[in-house]
Amino acid sequence: QVQLVESGGGLVQPGGSLRLSCAASGSGFSIYSMGWDRQAPGKQRKQVATITDGGDTNYADSVKGRFTISMDNAENTVYLQMNSLLPEDTAVYYCTVRAGPYAYWGKGTQVTVSS
Repeated sequence: QVQLVESGGGLVQPGGSLRLSCAASGSGFSIYSMGWDRQAPGKQRKQVATITDGGDTNYADSVKGRFTISMDNAENTVYLQMNSLLPEDTAVYYCTVRAGPYAYWGKGTQVTVSS
């Protein structure tokens, strides 16, 4: 089993920045990739960014150039630096982990972009 603890959400004005963190803990697992999904009110959950244990990254087109994902392999922690935030970035952000054949999601952290 893998437990995920997310932090860093909140309220920010358009154009501002936030940094999300997610720490994975447990025993007997080897992480292949970590990432972030988000779900806006009334919309489907979508993938935002992923990073493999080798450092390969992938971003949704809507966040390219504004968001940066990084991972501390030793601490099993993934970060999402979000810059130039837009109102349409408002959503619940969920940490994701893929370890072997299994996938895990955190409980989510709210990000609200509003003036």
